[in-house]
Amino acid sequence: MVVRPPAGARVSMDLWTRVQAVFAADGPLAQADPGYRERPQQLQLAQAVCQALQQRQVIVAEAGTGVGKTFAYLVPLLLSGSRALVSTATKSLQDQLFLRDLPRLLQRLGLPLRTALLKGRSSYLCRHRLQQARLTAHLPDRFALRQLARVETWAQVTRTGDLAEVEGLDERSPVIALVTSTRDNCLGTDCPVYQQCHVVQARREAMAADLVVINHHLFFADLALRDSGVAELLPTVDAAVFDEAHQLVDAGVQFLGQTLGTAQLLEFARDVLAGGNSLARGLAPWQALAAAVEKGARELRLALTGDVRELRGQRRLRWEECARRPALEEARQALAAALQDAAAALGEQSAAGPDLVRLHERALELLARTQVFGQPLPNERVRWVDLSPQQARLVESPLDIREMLGEERGRATRAWIFTSATLGDDERLSWFTQQAALEDACTLRVQSPFDYAGHARVWVPPRMPKPGEAAHPAGVGTVAARCALALQGRTFVLTTTLRALPLVTEALQREAGRQGAELQVLTQGSQPRRALLQQFGDGRGRVLVGSHSFWEGIDIPGDALQCVLIDKLPFPPPDDPLVQARVKRLQALGRNAFDEVHVAEAAVALKQGAGRLIRSETDHGLLVICDPRLRGMAYGRRLLAALPPMGVIETEDEALQWLALLASSHDSGGVATRSATTAGPRRPQAWHPQ
Repeated sequence: MVVRPPAGARVSMDLWTRVQAVFAADGPLAQADPGYRERPQQLQLAQAVCQALQQRQVIVAEAGTGVGKTFAYLVPLLLSGSRALVSTATKSLQDQLFLRDLPRLLQRLGLPLRTALLKGRSSYLCRHRLQQARLTAHLPDRFALRQLARVETWAQVTRTGDLAEVEGLDERSPVIALVTSTRDNCLGTDCPVYQQCHVVQARREAMAADLVVINHHLFFADLALRDSGVAELLPTVDAAVFDEAHQLVDAGVQFLGQTLGTAQLLEFARDVLAGGNSLARGLAPWQALAAAVEKGARELRLALTGDVRELRGQRRLRWEECARRPALEEARQALAAALQDAAAALGEQSAAGPDLVRLHERALELLARTQVFGQPLPNERVRWVDLSPQQARLVESPLDIREMLGEERGRATRAWIFTSATLGDDERLSWFTQQAALEDACTLRVQSPFDYAGHARVWVPPRMPKPGEAAHPAGVGTVAARCALALQGRTFVLTTTLRALPLVTEALQREAGRQGAELQVLTQGSQPRRALLQQFGDGRGRVLVGSHSFWEGIDIPGDALQCVLIDKLPFPPPDDPLVQARVKRLQALGRNAFDEVHVAEAAVALKQGAGRLIRSETDHGLLVICDPRLRGMAYGRRLLAALPPMGVIETEDEALQWLALLASSHDSGGVATRSATTAGPRRPQAWHPQ
């Protein structure tokens, strides 16, 4: 643990005493939960949060799996009387925090505090857009029509307007875009149903609350656009907490820049056609104007995709690579001309209603963004192109969040608390603090309370093909099959690329068939993630193979999952334009970019993937990393040291024996025996590459 408070700093004994009483063996948490146990690690983190609140400090805290970091920061926050903003990574984590953790904690503490949940516009029903959708919506199928009808029924009874309340409404549904507003199409106070606006209502409740739960994307989107209410809320709080802070930099980079997306342009074209025909029919060639913008968007995407014919997942292209194509500049100029024509027509007819006024403003904003990407790139910024099966996006962004976060910290003195299970692999948590301008923060590393040395093993197969060799995915699949057969399923395979998924799956199935065994292999992309996890169930006879979105946020405690296999070290893609720009900047400063970017990123991602294995005090398992570079390269020691202190296994026979022991413990109907928890070698002081 490393805590560096300023000279003379003291934690208020009154607050700390009350916090200790809550976490005590006879405290309110223990009284409400028979399975509650005091955790010294949780108290360490809670004490640091108390200090930050009392001294208005900045603290960056890494808390391993099982520490209980959510309650470790919530209890001091609630008892301190501080007005607070809590931000987490996703909307689902927001809902979990607001709907489960906070109510439970407030009830146990007996505190009558007001809490509020604030999401982005796309999470709330827009009554005006719903009315328009009834008249002008063009839905792709009957299923979408039924979903719209379900939303209409729900709209009559909802108090919050949060679309998460609509049962069975998939977040990818085309209905959502039709019944929600965006910053582009919102009419503001000119909206005919402004007084019943759910977004405005959510902001009012947030401004009146003692604690507000938001997400990282909303935080940065608002600071960039001043559109969601966070900009008004932040100056009024005493403390800002960022949970899952390892995702903060990526969220900030995404929203602090400028984007021009083809989906955004197509939506604008549809709105021009619908708005023009409903409010000013015959007064302008709306069909032709919309068609020109739509054609410009499609030609822009075609110019950006180049030789890419089929896309699976998302791909990021260097701006320099795309900018050399003559077709891109031609498409950009054609799009700018189409937007200019649309803006002129909308400006002439804007007196017909506020919808056309807002469409005119949108046309000018899109035109300005289109022109940005025809200008030279400013210093300390980077451009790239995001390609997905749905759209192409031109992005210009800062390299990190240093400037923005530094400015926000300078506006007022408040407590800033950043926490996650993975923030770096050194005592100063440099991977995170350097990108967020938090080098002056107090840092704290709290290890997991789980007995990794007794319950978990790590194995690096010594005779694997090297990553990049054609035989590597097949080798990974073969090893995965042997592990899964020894364990009778209950195995999770993580790949660093989508490209490897089908190759690993095919080899896994082939090896299982060769041994005359049956394994059900569930592969990412075959079904939605939630459905795959439900089908995985108790893991018996099943193997789950996933890539990027499965590296974190998967929580399968118990013996349903006892082997996690990672195909290779998760270095960032060397051709990623953001990575390249950061490397170039560090090299110009004379620093070791490989260590500070590539190895540091890999260490954090490896910890995230390995974190899927041990999720409770009684879990046991094996982590397999199919990358011989861990044994043969100097940075292998650093990456292995970043993992929890597991016992090290040297041979495949030892690995299969360990898994067979876990399988027999499972079949006996209990947890692993004492002999199982101590079997195998303990982790040595240093990893000796072979």
